Amino acid sequence: MSIRKKRKVDQTNADVNSVVQIVHCGKPYFDLLTKMIDEAVDTIHIQIYIYDDTATGLLVSEHLIKAASRGVKIFLLVDEYASKGLSKETVQKFLDSGIHFRYFKTFVKNKYFYFGRRLHHKIIVMDATKALIGGLNISDRYNDTPAGPAWLDFAIYLEGVTAKNLCILCWKTWKGYPQSMGITPCEKIIIPAIPAAQGLPKVTMLRNDWVRRKVEISRAYHRLIRNAKTEITILSSYFLPGKPLRRLMAEATRRGIRIRVISAGHSDVMIAKEAERWLYDWLLRNKIELYEYQPRVLHGKLGISDREWFTLGSYNINDLSAYASIELNLEVIHPEITKQLYEEMNTLISRDCIRITKEVRANSKNIFIQFRQWLAYEFLRIIFYLFTFYFKQRK
Repeated sequence: MSIRKKRKVDQTNADVNSVVQIVHCGKPYFDLLTKMIDEAVDTIHIQIYIYDDTATGLLVSEHLIKAASRGVKIFLLVDEYASKGLSKETVQKFLDSGIHFRYFKTFVKNKYFYFGRRLHHKIIVMDATKALIGGLNISDRYNDTPAGPAWLDFAIYLEGVTAKNLCILCWKTWKGYPQSMGITPCEKIIIPAIPAAQGLPKVTMLRNDWVRRKVEISRAYHRLIRNAKTEITILSSYFLPGKPLRRLMAEATRRGIRIRVISAGHSDVMIAKEAERWLYDWLLRNKIELYEYQPRVLHGKLGISDREWFTLGSYNINDLSAYASIELNLEVIHPEITKQLYEEMNTLISRDCIRITKEVRANSKNIFIQFRQWLAYEFLRIIFYLFTFYFKQRK
């Protein structure tokens, strides 16, 4: 869905972009990604959590190596722990082709455990003019393959000044955020300004990086709930909101705000699903509509406010994303594109979800199930704390 309509939208710190488009998971996403790589002229930045040697990873690698062979400068940064499925042979091919490759290092790790920040954002920028941002990693699970359809997820493709700002961020992350690094190559690129009066989509880049005192996505979700006038829709994998967000949600429903939460019916992390279900009774008591997505694993992360603006990206609503991960979302203000995304969530709910009511919940639990779910919730709460305590800062 692409928007080029004329409507005045006012937001401080937002950038007006010529194109903003919602991209769906699976083949549409990877067709667009490989097309962007093939069309790149000068520079490609990819910073991603999971990159592996599945068929999808090898496909993207092939396109990157071809781009490097025609002189495109490529900077590939992947999370060291999550991308352990990337073989030494593939990494060597990257290096031999001239691709600049680097792991984002953790502090302590082994085959089953890591301690430290995660590079969880998914940023792809071409020539500082085009970008692809969302929750999808480069792996078969996020693509349509003979083994089955992709996990449910979404991304945003955009062209305009926000792509330049994302390119600047990629350079700073690649360089390790030096206090003084001079002007990045992206900043030298001139992108024509677009008058806000044209009413094109406005986009704000939002970051969460607790170490660097960035909590912009967390604040955006608080703002989404606090300022809503009629309705909020949240689609979230690993939905474990902390007490401040739950308090805002309860206050919103008391104001008469309708809140819908779409969570995973099937999760790749079962302990997280069990912990989520421990919160179901609280959600239902506070008159929050709850739906479980059924066809496959839900991996998407987005929030919609009043059919006017939305946020979408890598950020999960839990403390691991809030405090221990480097995350990036985009906030998009444009009523028309937001309405289209809202209608898509309506279709998703009616076609692919089961509503969890008090009656459904009562029939699916007993004292043993509740204890298991409580134990999962408390275990994850402690684990999140242990993973993040090193980075806690004074306010």
